[in-house]
Amino acid sequence: MVLYFFPKAFTKGCTLEAHAFSEASKDFRKAGARVIGMSADDLPTLQKFSVEGCRNAFPVATATPDIIAKYDVALKQKAGLTDRTSYVIARNGRIVMVHSDLDWSDHVAKTLAAVKALRR
Repeated sequence: MVLYFFPKAFTKGCTLEAHAFSEASKDFRKAGARVIGMSADDLPTLQKFSVEGCRNAFPVATATPDIIAKYDVALKQKAGLTDRTSYVIARNGRIVMVHSDLDWSDHVAKTLAAVKALRR
């Protein structure tokens, strides 16, 4: 499974990242992984973003303060937002890869490579 956190729905970087994950969704499924996006946005915003930003390719959910703390993804520069961090989680629940970078452009490639490495 790929669990990725993004700062704010409908912002330029987050929308570009969601489109990239959407375009790669078949590759993730073929490699045996599901993608789930999370941010601190409210549910109505994320429901709209799921359709428009994620193109209905994968679900998004609201990251509660507890989830944000447990995954250590609070954006230090701005309270109330999550950092841009992607996790690859093996079937046994173990986190096998973490990529944290506010630049969205490498998240899809790095997580897909980590997912494919799990199948070897």
